[in-house]
Amino acid sequence: MRIAVAGATGNIGALTVAALDRGGHDVVRVSRSLGVDLSTGEGLDDALTGVEAVVDVTNSPAADRAGTVAYFHAATGNLLAAERRAGVRHHVLLSIAGVDRVEGNAHYAGKREQERLVSAGPVPWTIVPAAQFHDFAAMVASWAERDGVATVAPLLVQPIAPADVADVLAEIVTGEPQGRYVDVVGPEPQDLVDMARRTNEARGHRVKLVPSWSAAFGPEMAGDVLLPGENARIAPTTFDEWLARQR
Repeated sequence: MRIAVAGATGNIGALTVAALDRGGHDVVRVSRSLGVDLSTGEGLDDALTGVEAVVDVTNSPAADRAGTVAYFHAATGNLLAAERRAGVRHHVLLSIAGVDRVEGNAHYAGKREQERLVSAGPVPWTIVPAAQFHDFAAMVASWAERDGVATVAPLLVQPIAPADVADVLAEIVTGEPQGRYVDVVGPEPQDLVDMARRTNEARGHRVKLVPSWSAAFGPEMAGDVLLPGENARIAPTTFDEWLARQR
């Protein structure tokens, strides 16, 4: 199949491209750095010529709620419109497990806008809600690190390896549209603070971690809010297995 990956130069995008390449598909990489701007639609029609299916793993450059929602609204709207013109038969969106259970987070608000547009849009679709990735904890700590100290929200998550997410997306995009897919998660729950500590140790990065709620990750995300719903799909790679590859 000829399949486009929007957000192809990001971490999940690059892994998804690689997974599709291994499957023998003709992959079109869509990214602003490659001359296609989703926020304006520039280059989209040319990029989607002959494309049968699209995987959208794009992220927003904005940090605030209004900016994030506005970006996803424009980018997703432009992408879906171009897909309709090109005759694309399947749009696959990577979303977040539990996205409807968290109100205050800007990124979650943007993903809900994406889901709204996709589910009401002109292209048959599958939405894949995935858990936080195994590298998420250390990334969150890096955002907050100042003078060797970082605050990390004590979230309970069931993280998934980025490569496992890419494999699931590559599998789903080559099949028929399924509507809202089940939550896709890793094998076991983890504490975000402990994940950050262990990842930094494996990478040889010294930083003091302080458990703390913040504006981005408030108490509304405590407890089992971020854990998967019933009948979740469990990906194979454990956090320990992923961590062993970071050393």
